[in-house]
Amino acid sequence: MASGAVTHPIDLVKVRMQLYGSTLDGARHAGSAGVAPKAPPGMMRTGYLVVKHEGAFGLYKGLSASLMRQASFIGTKFGAYDLLKSAVPKDADGGLSFWKMTLCGLGAGAIGAAVGNPADLAMVRMQADGRLPKELRRNYRHGGEALARVVREEGVLALWRGCAPTVNRAMIVTASQMAVYDKSKAVILKESGAKDGLAVQTGASFIAGVVAALTSNPIDLAKSRLMTMKPDAEGRMPYSGTMDCIVKTARSEGVGALYKGLVPTAARQVPLNMVRFISVEAMKKLLANID
Repeated sequence: MASGAVTHPIDLVKVRMQLYGSTLDGARHAGSAGVAPKAPPGMMRTGYLVVKHEGAFGLYKGLSASLMRQASFIGTKFGAYDLLKSAVPKDADGGLSFWKMTLCGLGAGAIGAAVGNPADLAMVRMQADGRLPKELRRNYRHGGEALARVVREEGVLALWRGCAPTVNRAMIVTASQMAVYDKSKAVILKESGAKDGLAVQTGASFIAGVVAALTSNPIDLAKSRLMTMKPDAEGRMPYSGTMDCIVKTARSEGVGALYKGLVPTAARQVPLNMVRFISVEAMKKLLANID
């Protein structure tokens, strides 16, 4: 939750950039202006448009849902990762090889995403709302109301809309984050001779954040578009699933469009992972001392 609160404005900008040029509502919108410029706005331009049209607090739209997501999704995947690591047979040296840690990360990501998808959906919708014309905005007041209205207006199963790309993304991101963090930390400790502490944890989390951003962006883009899509006048959805969204995006906007929002994704993933892993390490140490 601490890491989510720190990086939420960057995450909102990333979502707005990923939705630029999508078929949402049959129109193209950029930032919050409601009119598409000639070229997709960059990270700073998108952030400026949000502040200009929605105020500084516009950067924190969806924060309550983000905190719900961090508590459910991220909390579950961290716990599941440690449980899966303890269940996997150890190597001869008593540790786990990189491929085993990667498998644990894939499993933990899938479990966390399935649990946290409702909060993730609420967060993405609240972040994207400001880019729509006023008459099309959902205007959720907070994460709890968003979940209640989705159930009331669209049915319970709608809470898991976009679950497939969420699971796919979470598996990739978690495997990247967890396995790369553990491996990087082990290598840094071995090669540098340093003690496990803030410097080592910061270095390992930095590497994990960069890898996670590069591997997850196309699926993250599909997730954002699937979660915010609305049916057209004939009741048809613009995308039928993850691969359909990726293919249509690449076909209509170019392959490079799959990496829309990469800069804010990386700008979010790096500090997010630093705060997250350092916080988790500190909490583990604190709880171990209490026990």
